[in-house]
Amino acid sequence: MTQRLALVTGGEGGIGTAICRQLGADGRRVVTTCVDPEAENIEAWAEKLRGEGIDAHWVQCDVSDHDACVAMAEDVRSRFGEVEILVNVAGITRDAFLHKMASEHWEQVIDINLSGVFNVTRQFVASMREQGFGRVVNISSVNGQTGQFGQTNYSAAKAGMHGFTMALAKEGAPKGVTANTVSPGYIKTSMTDAMPDKVREAIIGQIPAGDMGRPEDIARAVGFLTADDAGYINGANLPVNGALFCSF
Repeated sequence: MTQRLALVTGGEGGIGTAICRQLGADGRRVVTTCVDPEAENIEAWAEKLRGEGIDAHWVQCDVSDHDACVAMAEDVRSRFGEVEILVNVAGITRDAFLHKMASEHWEQVIDINLSGVFNVTRQFVASMREQGFGRVVNISSVNGQTGQFGQTNYSAAKAGMHGFTMALAKEGAPKGVTANTVSPGYIKTSMTDAMPDKVREAIIGQIPAGDMGRPEDIARAVGFLTADDAGYINGANLPVNGALFCSF
């Protein structure tokens, strides 16, 4: 594959790291965003990936801050060149039943999980159109399709991501730019490892596949959708949920 430049927002997490490794294995140069380099120990993260043979780098950016995203894009272009592959992973949860949800927790989740996708994508889609090539993959969630108790904010943001992606696909298709979503179900990460055993077992009991997925399952889906020869797959949602939720 061509050594294209890929930007992965929030790439240092479990799913994000697996995506960066997959893109690196596909021959892509990889840059990730981080909010607090010291707290996230991001340079050590990049060094570890470079030790695995991946051309990995990082830039500081709060995706919820539009001006910060403008500055980040300028930094990326000056240091690494034009972004041709964008994977929006960055996201947070602030769970509570709606009647108990603080307004700032609604706003934080929407600002990062949905507005952040606009803030970052806006900086790169014009150059993708000019180049005649671009791949945008937005990491959504099964809960954006089904809803979830205590996640009106998160479910709304992830559902909104689908509408954003489908509209962007229509705009980008004539210019060789694709936009797709990947919707993970329950994925085994440090967060799910920290769940009480009974909670984790109850979740697994709902999954027809009989287990949680792995970050690598999401990463392989991203690798597929960002391939140079995946240009006719556009505006799609790829569920990766072990048949927890099926639709057409």
